[in-house]
Amino acid sequence: MIKKVFKEIIIGVVLLFFISNIISYIRKPNLPNSNIPELNLKDINGKNINLNNYKGKPLVLHFWATWCPVCKLELSNIDSVSKDYQVISVVVNSGDDKKIKKFMKEQAVEFIVINDNDGKLSKEFLIEAFPTTIIYDSNGEFIFGEVGYTTTVGLLARLKLATKK
Repeated sequence: MIKKVFKEIIIGVVLLFFISNIISYIRKPNLPNSNIPELNLKDINGKNINLNNYKGKPLVLHFWATWCPVCKLELSNIDSVSKDYQVISVVVNSGDDKKIKKFMKEQAVEFIVINDNDGKLSKEFLIEAFPTTIIYDSNGEFIFGEVGYTTTVGLLARLKLATKK
């Protein structure tokens, strides 16, 4: 009996994995440009961020929202990756800079955050769902896009591949 239940659980987990990857592939962003765009932005601390300055190493561009439950679950993953890799996050439709700073402090995470309170930047990247993670290689070329929860291990593996290009 225990073997049968265990087998059913394993089959369910494998199916869930495949289904979630298929959904992620279908919903991935269809970027209008395959290279890092020339954008001059300001983070929530007032620091100028030019995306083209991030070439030379892989870059994670992560779109999320404070009101998104899945985004909250993966914040620590994004924070972990940001310790060793270039990560720029874009928080969408989530309030003013002061509110976002408070949220970041409450969540105990520290990574670069661009406030896209009007959703204009996310529309420019054709983002339709949150969270969405985009990875550019060290040449600034798009190599990966995913919608939904992303594990730390998954991000690190993709970034290792991006580093070898």
